[in-house]
Amino acid sequence: MSRFDGVRRLRRLRSPRVRRRVRAALAEELLGAPRSFAAVCAFTLFMLGVGVAYYAPTAGTVPPALWPLYADSAVAVALGGGVLAAIAPTVRRGDPLAEAPASRGLAYLQTIAFVWLVQFGLWPLVSLNLAFAEYVAAPDAWIYYWGVIGTHLLFVGLALLFPAFGRTTRGALATALALGVANVGLDYGLGYHPPLLYEPGAGLAAATLAIAVGAVALAARSFPRLDEDAS
Repeated sequence: MSRFDGVRRLRRLRSPRVRRRVRAALAEELLGAPRSFAAVCAFTLFMLGVGVAYYAPTAGTVPPALWPLYADSAVAVALGGGVLAAIAPTVRRGDPLAEAPASRGLAYLQTIAFVWLVQFGLWPLVSLNLAFAEYVAAPDAWIYYWGVIGTHLLFVGLALLFPAFGRTTRGALATALALGVANVGLDYGLGYHPPLLYEPGAGLAAATLAIAVGAVALAARSFPRLDEDAS
């Protein structure tokens, strides 16, 4: 294959129809077979454990009612795990993921999980690089910089599979946006931001809000609408 053939194939990804077919094929490969589905679930459980361990030492300084917004990365993974649990019966039966059940409640779960996984999967790219020198010079930098960025990018990869079988609604998108704004207000307005090696300012707050809005826009563009299924 020449490099021109490769360029032409990449250009084909501009087509929404081609992107949907690629996403569906990847989702079936990674989530449609019991063995690979179990591996993804096991890794998701591992990431959840790491997230809980990261936030647990400082959780006592935050009112318990605010924990779901404070422990944002751990909650994002937990929501992703909930999406995986919902399709587990479909995988066990050997049915195509496209035939997974759809409902308004599932649309809310899938949309919010998608937005939070994307938002907090991309967030370390900004937050850690605003203090790049401190993080790469810190002890165990391969974990606290490269490890964090690498694992969080996997959040995004997992989320991008959800539109292959999930749905969204206007209400779900609005709720996801409201939660994203509330998270920014909690983290940078009230000061309950995740533990960092520096004190974040307006730049990180603005970037986090922009990522949240972008994640909602991506969800709106990627998911089929539940309302269209009913029409």
